[in-house]
Amino acid sequence: MEKRWMVAVGGMLAAGVVSAAQQVVVTPEETDELLANPGMGWETFHHTCRQDKNLPAWIPSTVQYIRWGWKDLETEPGVLNTNRVDQALRESRAAGQRLAFRVMCCSPYAKQVYHPAWLKTIGGRELLADHNGKGPFPIPDMDDPVVLNAHLEFIKRLGARYDGHPDLDHLDLGSIGWWGEWHLSGSKNCKVPTLENRMKVVDAYLAAFRKTPLIMLLNGKECTTYATAHGAGWRADSMGDLGSFSPKWSHMRNAYPDWIRATRVQDVWTRAPVAYEPPMEVSEFVERKWPLRWIFNYALACHRSLFSGKSGKLPDDPLFRQELERFLKRLGYRLVLREIRHPAQAGATLDVGMKWQNVGSAPCYRAYRLAFRLANDRGVSKVLTSETAVNRWLPGSVELFTETFFKEVPDLPPGPVYDVSEKIAVPADLPAGTYTLSVAVVDESSVPAVRLAIKGRGADGWYALSKVEVAKGRQE
Repeated sequence: MEKRWMVAVGGMLAAGVVSAAQQVVVTPEETDELLANPGMGWETFHHTCRQDKNLPAWIPSTVQYIRWGWKDLETEPGVLNTNRVDQALRESRAAGQRLAFRVMCCSPYAKQVYHPAWLKTIGGRELLADHNGKGPFPIPDMDDPVVLNAHLEFIKRLGARYDGHPDLDHLDLGSIGWWGEWHLSGSKNCKVPTLENRMKVVDAYLAAFRKTPLIMLLNGKECTTYATAHGAGWRADSMGDLGSFSPKWSHMRNAYPDWIRATRVQDVWTRAPVAYEPPMEVSEFVERKWPLRWIFNYALACHRSLFSGKSGKLPDDPLFRQELERFLKRLGYRLVLREIRHPAQAGATLDVGMKWQNVGSAPCYRAYRLAFRLANDRGVSKVLTSETAVNRWLPGSVELFTETFFKEVPDLPPGPVYDVSEKIAVPADLPAGTYTLSVAVVDESSVPAVRLAIKGRGADGWYALSKVEVAKGRQE
């Protein structure tokens, strides 16, 4: 015979059941709030979230994205400008963000050069480039061995200094082409470096950054295929474009489907992050009357984790805010604990069964782990970290780029429900008595790192769920 009950723990009201076998079952209440979690969501651009005057208070951001010219980061041969990068890392951390950045070498602006002036002093060759009928202006010749070797050594030094830095979220694998975007479109007299030399640049990044995630632009073609096959994620410009550049061609309907198939990155999202940014600013979506739900559903269906609004001013439009908020609630991973059950009394071990679901658009790409905490009202507390990692909990999927898809992009369904069973070893030195059982998703230091999509989060990041009676005279 079962007895229905309600338990209020840590400010959260949860429904539960106690059976004749004294089983506690708790079904946490799902929250609808926007979640600020590592490696996902809205990116600020060249500003931290504290500095970004166009970022409304209701949008959380955990990543600041910056693009630097090669000359900014290597002011003289062999010398990294660590002050610039270190300052950006410190500012990001102070704002509750991590930093992401890209290195650029080729600028299409005569008065805004990205490569170092010292290249010429070491015998490096420049090209006189044109861009959309303007020019000529200098860009570095990456097919010149002197220039290429100097840049490869720069990447090596950059990785030696910053790979695995705790405040570095990811690196945007750039260097080649205008703005580091792997193309020289609009130029009649210059082409991108040979495939062999482009691959050398990709290999240099892959070798230099083995801990920090890499993301590479879809435009890289063969190089994108190679980089993503070796662990990198990918990104794409001009999300939302339905005719910015041509009334008969758009990124959403023409470019992305072709490029994604050609580079074979359809399933990369299952193991590495995917990012997007708009053509200019997101205000263009409203100005051009583009279909907001269609655009945002498209991005979710492609399993995006990150979106850069380029720190532009957001439209003062209620429908835009409604659709953007709906999009951001699903962007990235969103972990819901549907149910937790365990015996009311613990012996040497406590058997815990859980049901988890990812209702976002992507996995969590960090191997954060589940953890449990037993704490009583006398200040006794024990944290027990599980071997269960959350990075394999996938969201739902839809079939991409079909006729039906383009007509009306469907809502992304939630992911499967994952049944998780844990046998928690209760510490032998834990005094008998009544304890609160809390759960969290923690980092390598067993510190809560992820906000769950359930109510009841404490100020310390733990979610108090139920009560457990730790028995006296426990034996194995």
